[in-house]
Amino acid sequence: MTASEEQPATLSMAEKAYLAIRDRLIMLDIPPMTAIDDAALARSLEIGRTPVREALKRLEIDRLVVSYPRRGTFATSVDITDLAYISDLRVHLEPLAARRAAEVATEADLEEIDSLLDRLDGADFRSMERDEIMRWDLHVHRTIYHATGNPHLEDTLIRYDNLATRIFCVFLDRMQDFDSHVMEHSALLRAIGSQKPDKAEQLAREHVLNFDKAMRSLV
Repeated sequence: MTASEEQPATLSMAEKAYLAIRDRLIMLDIPPMTAIDDAALARSLEIGRTPVREALKRLEIDRLVVSYPRRGTFATSVDITDLAYISDLRVHLEPLAARRAAEVATEADLEEIDSLLDRLDGADFRSMERDEIMRWDLHVHRTIYHATGNPHLEDTLIRYDNLATRIFCVFLDRMQDFDSHVMEHSALLRAIGSQKPDKAEQLAREHVLNFDKAMRSLV
């Protein structure tokens, strides 16, 4: 699932640019520390430079790009030392999101969770390309965030999950058991779908801690 596939038709050009460029940065299609050519981006996205520049301002707030006077805008580096700061937040917020999702998920949310579980049961992650695995991981987390019914919590978690996913992308090829990490989603989604907030909270916390431990073991 690409960023463009998630975009409603009513999105502004600036929002479309933001989501598309964010996707490229998260998936490392724009490599870390690469100079950003806004004119080239505008051409590739078939939109004007103004929406691209607006998007880049938002992406700087997300810590996905950084601008320097007289030097231009660059994709931020992927620094494993940032993982401690990111995990320190996610280990509190991800369990909160899982608990809230289990408590307040709508029928539409629960149907989406059931659909994800059906796809998960039949997935062979070992045969998937890196981008497909990453997009699966992103989609599961975003489904949980949306099910909280709290847009502020959702936006905050998306920002930190994006940063964690960039680290995941860097180290994925070196992970021997990445499929077991992704398969942890199954129990978590089942706990939310069966509306068991205590269990969902516990599993989400373990998922974050396991990710942090796995990334550190590869450094």
